[in-house]
Amino acid sequence: MAGETVLIVDDEENIIELARMYLEQEGFRVDAATDGATALEKIAQNPPAVLILDLMLPEVDGWEVCRRIRSGTAAPDLPIIMLTARDDDVDKVVGLELGADDYVTKPFNPRELVARVKAILRRVSRLERPEAPIHVGDLTIDPARHEVTVAGKPISLRPKEFDLLRTLAEHRGMVLSRQQLLDRVWGYDFYGESRTVDVHIAHLRKKLADSNVRIETVVGVGYKLVA
Repeated sequence: MAGETVLIVDDEENIIELARMYLEQEGFRVDAATDGATALEKIAQNPPAVLILDLMLPEVDGWEVCRRIRSGTAAPDLPIIMLTARDDDVDKVVGLELGADDYVTKPFNPRELVARVKAILRRVSRLERPEAPIHVGDLTIDPARHEVTVAGKPISLRPKEFDLLRTLAEHRGMVLSRQQLLDRVWGYDFYGESRTVDVHIAHLRKKLADSNVRIETVVGVGYKLVA
């Protein structure tokens, strides 16, 4: 995910620079345009991974940019997050009907914007890669069937327990912080405490008691799955 290019299209330079600062801190490359026509040229030449698109643009507005992208050939599936200063349900519905993937109203929390970019990229990544079973030790996670087995024996997991275990398995051996797990499993719009992760980890450990796979705590950092 790090290193992906995000194109920000907004006629307010301060908005661009604020979003740029937070996105670059997370390892993204950032390109920018201040009008719709320039944005379309950039997308045709080198499509970004995600487009952050303001609705109220000079010359070619955000609605038209979105419409041309979805009906064009350069990047018809480009993920689009729309920005607007208006908290208007009609605008939101129209934007989503034109093919926007998400919608953020100004003023926005830049951390939330970054989280939404990450969420869209994770969703795209999962759609693009085959849903093959994940094997770690004697543990098998089958995303397509939503099943988990230990040494061939099924274990029952609640939906969030399954998502949490899958996320740890996809990053086996890597330490994920509580915040990273909250973002990946519960989503950017979840406002619960990190204690939620600890409770679900405790449940998973009990259910994996007979497995040769374990969830290790890295004090002060987070959790990792090891065999």
